[in-house]
Amino acid sequence: MAQHRPKVLTFTLLAVCLMSINGVAWAANVPTGTPLAEQQELVRNNGSEPASLDPHKVESNVEFNLISDMFDGLVSVNLQGEIEPRLASSWENKDNTVWTFHLRPGITWSDGSAITAQDVVWSWQRLVSPQTASPYASYLGNMHVANALDIALGKKEPATLGVKALNDTTLEITLTQPTAAFLAMLAHPSLVPLDKVLISRFGDKWTRPEHFVSSGAYKLSQWVVNERIVAVRNTHYWDDQHTVIDKVTYLPISSEAADVNRYKAGEIDIVFSVPVNQFAQLKKTMGDELRVSPLLSTYYYQFNTTRAPFNDPRVRRALNMALDKEIIAQKVMAQGQREAWVISQPEIGGVKLHAPEYAAWPRDKRIAEAKKLLTAAGFGPEHPLSLNLLYNTFETHQRIAIAASSMWKKNLGVEVKLQNQEWKTMLDTMHTGNFDVVRYAWIADYDDASSFLNIFRTGDSENTTKYSNPAYDEAMLNAARAGSLDERGKYYQQAEDILGEDVPAIPVYHYVHTHLVKPWVGGFAPDNRGNYYTKDMFIKKH
Repeated sequence: MAQHRPKVLTFTLLAVCLMSINGVAWAANVPTGTPLAEQQELVRNNGSEPASLDPHKVESNVEFNLISDMFDGLVSVNLQGEIEPRLASSWENKDNTVWTFHLRPGITWSDGSAITAQDVVWSWQRLVSPQTASPYASYLGNMHVANALDIALGKKEPATLGVKALNDTTLEITLTQPTAAFLAMLAHPSLVPLDKVLISRFGDKWTRPEHFVSSGAYKLSQWVVNERIVAVRNTHYWDDQHTVIDKVTYLPISSEAADVNRYKAGEIDIVFSVPVNQFAQLKKTMGDELRVSPLLSTYYYQFNTTRAPFNDPRVRRALNMALDKEIIAQKVMAQGQREAWVISQPEIGGVKLHAPEYAAWPRDKRIAEAKKLLTAAGFGPEHPLSLNLLYNTFETHQRIAIAASSMWKKNLGVEVKLQNQEWKTMLDTMHTGNFDVVRYAWIADYDDASSFLNIFRTGDSENTTKYSNPAYDEAMLNAARAGSLDERGKYYQQAEDILGEDVPAIPVYHYVHTHLVKPWVGGFAPDNRGNYYTKDMFIKKH
């Protein structure tokens, strides 16, 4: 950002107040008397070029960061974990299975045309339709919306989905059973309504800046592939009066070193991720600008369980047991990450989950058992196991892959070939099943273990491992039906125990989020899922 000496503007907004479901929480909470820069523009690195800006075609924070700035859902989850109204102003339910939502009066798209309950119905039907092939096609099924699962599997038509518009401003959602996390799940970016007229007219080209319409605080202004995406304030947004930043630029810089260098040069206000090899030095020299926050996220290596020899759980478990995760978390990363032995989180949504018994064994015992498992599967010094390890282009992923491959070589004699691809290419490779082992990570969509565990159920649209175990599916089904938190936790533990034996994916570490943030950026406050929204921020005079 160009340095200048702007005249002073002072914004006075009420402090954030969490109100009833019929109320509103302010977006940007600017303390009284704070002098603001005249030019309210933000530049944030977003880590990679997004695969798409279509909420039904994407699956990662790279895309959802942008979508969350440009679209509103029916509700959102605030920093305190409480549900807040967004496009819906209020709601009620009957027996926790029939939910009725009332849209805000007068809400419009960024072109001024009305947002209706019919838009929500059409959008959700599009999401679950097999023709859309959304990575999140199973999401409404996981919420137990009537017929959603059968539609995603091609057994029923999208029109049978259990959601209907009672009129232009009233939406009714029917569940097949109560879902404890329903409202939190409803806040996910894949469920934002889209403009049927626009998409019917322009097809896949609707996300181009000249066609794009949005429902959130910002609208797409410019998209230069592999260079930048620019969004500007949406003056038709229902809560525009509480937005402060006028323009936000997102950069697709995958090099963490380049990200930091451009930050130091004053070209970036928020760094996407701090390089592990610079963390200690940056903490010394720029400690006031370094932000470290907890994150409900797990870094893992997932297997193609349909490809030999990775269809053998002994091979997968051996590779899990022989990975020195403590070294990766504490030495390779060394920013506060914790070694991971469960796919979800040790503590999530009020539940504590325990690692497999072998996680507590001495390292030598784990490696000895891993060798036995590999021998039983037909591998040893005369016939070493070999695999391709795929990761997306990013310095940290490369460092971890090099460490993991050397550990497997030293501990088990495994030959590992490293392969890196750009983010979009790696996702395509992963979804077409053309891999042995691939680096992946999951950030909780909502504060509950099912957000991590659902994706290993048979047939889930995010289950790129193609793992299938009826006992696992049963545990997850029982968890969804559970009447209490304790009971739900019991079934989640069953599910994690099965994953600890079958290992469709190797959990490596549990994340923290690291950022460099300029002192003049106010309102930067990531939640426990790593989300931070431009509409909540402001630029102080500097």
